[in-house]
Amino acid sequence: MELTPHLHAFLWTSMQANNCNTYLLRSSEKLILIDPGHVAYFGHVRNGLQQLSLTIEDIDLVICTHAHPDHIEAAGVFAQTKALFTLHEKEWQLIEKMAPYVKASMNIDMERFTPDFFLTEGDLTVGDITLRVYHTPGHSPGSATLYWPAEKALFTGDLIFKDGLGRTDLPGGNGGQLKDSIRRMGQVDAAWLLSGHGDVVSGSDAVKTNFTQVEKTWFRYV
Repeated sequence: MELTPHLHAFLWTSMQANNCNTYLLRSSEKLILIDPGHVAYFGHVRNGLQQLSLTIEDIDLVICTHAHPDHIEAAGVFAQTKALFTLHEKEWQLIEKMAPYVKASMNIDMERFTPDFFLTEGDLTVGDITLRVYHTPGHSPGSATLYWPAEKALFTGDLIFKDGLGRTDLPGGNGGQLKDSIRRMGQVDAAWLLSGHGDVVSGSDAVKTNFTQVEKTWFRYV
C-alpha cells in the first residue's frame, strides 16, 4: 500500500493470525524496513517488496520498535544479507532476560537477533533518510517510536493504535510509562500515525484527534 512515493505500508489484516504491520521507507539511496513481523508470515512482506521490484537483499536497515516475537522474529531472515539490524538497548536487555523462556514456549531462539547497533534518542541518519528516535516505554521497557520529519510519519509500534493503545500486562509493561509516552508523542507534528497493528491514521487533525480520544477513552483503565 503506497502512502507516499517514499513510504509503503504492508498492513496485516488477518483476523485469524497475529502479526504486525510492516513499513518500508525508501529514498534514492537507502531502504529501511520497520517491524518485519513473524517469520511464518513474512511472505506477506516479500510479496509487497516484489510488487515494488525489490527483494530482501535490497534492504539496508531493519528497525524493530520492540522485541515481541510478532515484530522481531522475521529479522532473522536478513541474517545473510547486507541489512543492519537495530532496536533499543533496553529491549535487548529484555531479550537476554527472556530468551530461555521464549525459546522453551515458542521455539524461537532470540539470541539470533543480536543488533548491529542500538537505537538512542535523537536523530538517526541512514543515507539521505533522517529519523528522529524516541524512547517510549510502557508497552515494553525499550519500546521506541520513530518520526520521519520529511514525511511527517510517526511509527508507534504498539504504543498507540487507531482507537486503542498497547497492552501493559506482558513482561516489562508499565501503565504509567505508557500514558506518559503517549502524551509525549501526542505533541509531535505528525500527518501519519503508523502503528504496529490496525489501520493507518492520516491527516494531522485525525492524528491529533486519535491521541485525544485514546487518552479520554482508555487512560482510566491503564
